[in-house]
Amino acid sequence: MTTRIMGLAAAVSMTASLASAEGSLALYNWGDYINPEVLTKFTEETGIAVTLDTYSSNEEMLAKIQAGATGYDIVFPSVHMNDIMIKLGLLEKTGINESPDFKNIDPAFLRSKEDPNSEYCLPYAWGTVGIFYNEAITGPITGWADFFAIPERTGGKITLLDDMREVLAIGHIMNGTSVNSTDPAEVQAAADYILAHKAAVSAFTYEVPPMLASGDIAAGQFFVGGNVFFTETPNIKYIIPAEGGTMYQENICVLASAPHKENARKFMEFYLKPEIAALNVAQQFNGTPNIPANELTPDIIKSNPNINVGPDTMARLQIFEDVGAALKLYDRAWNTIRTAQ
Repeated sequence: MTTRIMGLAAAVSMTASLASAEGSLALYNWGDYINPEVLTKFTEETGIAVTLDTYSSNEEMLAKIQAGATGYDIVFPSVHMNDIMIKLGLLEKTGINESPDFKNIDPAFLRSKEDPNSEYCLPYAWGTVGIFYNEAITGPITGWADFFAIPERTGGKITLLDDMREVLAIGHIMNGTSVNSTDPAEVQAAADYILAHKAAVSAFTYEVPPMLASGDIAAGQFFVGGNVFFTETPNIKYIIPAEGGTMYQENICVLASAPHKENARKFMEFYLKPEIAALNVAQQFNGTPNIPANELTPDIIKSNPNINVGPDTMARLQIFEDVGAALKLYDRAWNTIRTAQ
């Protein structure tokens, strides 16, 4: 995923002294990717104190865990990172699929190739990555071609995510190739597309919501959850590009090094409750794999075609997979993009 909206995490963190207690649980999640009320209710129900640290990318999280960070119980990797972490022996088999409430999970979200039956991780949340834009500046836009034309056409600034896979995915989509391609020529062609349009890009950043709100940019690539900031700003709109886009899914996973594995399992079971998953969606403005939870979400989310996408839209979305050794191709391409003048 890829970075999520950041900022409220500190509001739900509890003290370090509580974290070291017997009844504690340490989460390591994307910034602002869980409703604080979910954590509060979990503590009220179980007496387990929760701490929350945040990261801004899958790669940042993995690097920290591999560097020896200890004390964390649960992480929330995207599906492809879920697979990588299982291969590396970093995740614990939880047997969450044996929980009675696992029946609530839509089988379509059992996407992990290394964990097809969810013996390790629990599908958590999903959404799309598209374009937020200030229509008062840009006028109507439909996709990536319109997006890259904004600076020349209107003088407004645009931004892309500071995310290797998400940015290169645009090149793949516009070239008609898979976002998971391992063909060196296709990866290079995807990079070339971005390089050809880099002059139009003001920055690679995750700060799209505040930059749009302040008028510093006219449009930016971002996650659908950004809609939470613009419910009362009708000129700020979100689209899934007509040419195609990406979708993300994160899972709840327990680290092999987790000091509180039993508490971690309790949290996974707690999150299987439809009312809890729905509570999270109400604040996150994304989708849930929990089938009965969908009926409990607010109408503004339930009726939003960019959150609960239809089959036609779903058909033009791609989700990232572990590309194995070909990741080096993406690393090199990303470095070229970031350093090109």
